[in-house]
Amino acid sequence: MPLVLALLFVLCHGLALAMLPASATVLSFCFLIAAPLLAAAACLRRGWRQRAAPGWRATALAMLLWAGGMAMNMVDAVRAGDANDTPEISLLLYVAYGVPLVFVLARARRERWAISLIDALLAALLGVLFFLHTRYHANAGDAGMNGLRLLFDIQNACIAAFALLRWASMDLPGRRAFFRVLAIYAVVYLVVAGYINHAAAYIPFGLPADLLIDLPFLLLAVLALRARESAPAGERPRLRHAVQAGGPMILPLLLLVVATLVVDHARYWALAGFVAAILGFGLRSMLLQIELLERQAALDALARLDGLTGVANRRQFDAVLQAEWSRACRQESALSLLLIDIDHFKRFNDTYGHPAGDRCLREVAAMLQATAARGGDLVARYGGEEFAVVAPATCPESAHELGERLRVAVQAIPAGVLPESVTISVGVAGMRALQPQPPEALLAGADAALYAAKRAGRNRVETWVEAGPAQGMGIGPPMPSSMY
Repeated sequence: MPLVLALLFVLCHGLALAMLPASATVLSFCFLIAAPLLAAAACLRRGWRQRAAPGWRATALAMLLWAGGMAMNMVDAVRAGDANDTPEISLLLYVAYGVPLVFVLARARRERWAISLIDALLAALLGVLFFLHTRYHANAGDAGMNGLRLLFDIQNACIAAFALLRWASMDLPGRRAFFRVLAIYAVVYLVVAGYINHAAAYIPFGLPADLLIDLPFLLLAVLALRARESAPAGERPRLRHAVQAGGPMILPLLLLVVATLVVDHARYWALAGFVAAILGFGLRSMLLQIELLERQAALDALARLDGLTGVANRRQFDAVLQAEWSRACRQESALSLLLIDIDHFKRFNDTYGHPAGDRCLREVAAMLQATAARGGDLVARYGGEEFAVVAPATCPESAHELGERLRVAVQAIPAGVLPESVTISVGVAGMRALQPQPPEALLAGADAALYAAKRAGRNRVETWVEAGPAQGMGIGPPMPSSMY
């Protein structure tokens, strides 16, 4: 249906020129204004619920600016009776048409508002400088008009080339579909504008050549209404990364180029362009670097934390245990390790379901974290329903007291938080100053003490010494060697 309506639009435009020649100029202007307005409406409709909505909205704004330029053209033609001259306000709007397109092409992905503001200011200044240059050429006779046409050709070619690069390198289906539509439109617009600006430059409005001007806008409207999310591009990581990394350079580079062009007739504006390009790119790079560092810190934290409970994961536990053991050996200080197991967790999980089991793990982890409050202590999820606490500079007696506090705290989780109260068993192992034990021995001793606590009835703390687990710091009877 959109394609049929587009063909009817062109047909009606042609019939109006043929059947009403006396009013052909005004009627043609009306169609030439309506075509980009239809394209703007289609882009806004497409971007209403799209992830690539900023791109569609920017394209709609470009269409509105172009339609405004044509409307000013019509007003000037009706008032002055000359449909071939382009008033200055129309030149400004035609130049501004490219600003939102360059802006969206320069953005790699959705950026934070500060970076977007910098890009918007650079794009706006680029439009001002480009307008100053086009106005200078428009007042320089035929040679100036030829230079002006060349400038518009360069602008249209840059937009088409950047859109094609974005389309080829984009990996997100929604944005890839947008850049596909924009690239097709930009290429067709480049061809049509090149023909109108050069081959039909001196043909007034109101003739059949105007039908060609409808085509890119109607094509954009049809593609925007019919486009579907396309599959990601093939595996081209180098191209994708190069385009994403080079995208932010588009605006500063174009600003430097245009500032160089206007330096002889708008010196202060050119200076402003040079300064804005350098400072804008530097500030943008700084903000982007800060954002990347923040993301890296967040990723580092995720790599160290357990996704369910929020405490340290097994990898972080192994690294911290090794580091604290090495420091304890160097400083000849104590080090203790506590292994903790939730009693009857399998029965709890089978009775109340996995969501309740996950909630239980989170509540126990939070209570352990809150109770083991010393800055140097590390609470980690050791695996399954087991947790571990690394307690630097802590002798076995103090670690046993810590285990008791942890046991009491977990048992005191308020009623209603979990379907039923839970308890933990704790195994403690430690090495004293001047009596180093390898980390493997600490792990084996804490595991043996935990096993002894579970055998003794659970909900208790056992401390391992070389002779065997000891409860309350008393030396217990020797345990079987298989428990070590």
